[in-house]
Amino acid sequence: MTRKYLDMNQHDALYKVARSYPGGIDALAQAMGISVNVLRNKLAPTIASHYPSFEEVSTVVHLCHQAGVADAHLPLHALLVRHGMAAFVVPTPDNIGDDDLSQTVCKVMSQVGAVAEAVSTALLDGKVTPAEADLIEREFQGALSALGEWRARLRLKAGQG
Repeated sequence: MTRKYLDMNQHDALYKVARSYPGGIDALAQAMGISVNVLRNKLAPTIASHYPSFEEVSTVVHLCHQAGVADAHLPLHALLVRHGMAAFVVPTPDNIGDDDLSQTVCKVMSQVGAVAEAVSTALLDGKVTPAEADLIEREFQGALSALGEWRARLRLKAGQG
């Protein structure tokens, strides 16, 4: 039976992201300067006797982000969700035009609409499955990121004027 990895489980998310590193876990272990077997055991969600340290989790996320791995920050989001918190990447726009703020507002509204659609679809049968909850959480993360971008652009605009 194939195991279904959930994005909002921090262990699953870390394993999934690490496996997506260019060259896989073997290359990631080499970049971290540790044994492939040790890293594999620490990342495997089914091995309860080995866990990565905070520093190792941070290093995995950092290296994956640097390598352009999609959703490299997913393990951090999953950890925060577990504790009733949320985070988003704060963009740092270098410059801003007048159209950027209105475009960002549209992006925010679109992302909020995606959250509402995911919730509405999940509730059609009256229950929310773990996979549906995972999708909803990812949509919330997208909406938070859009809000963060809007905030950063407004702050930059305020600094210009």
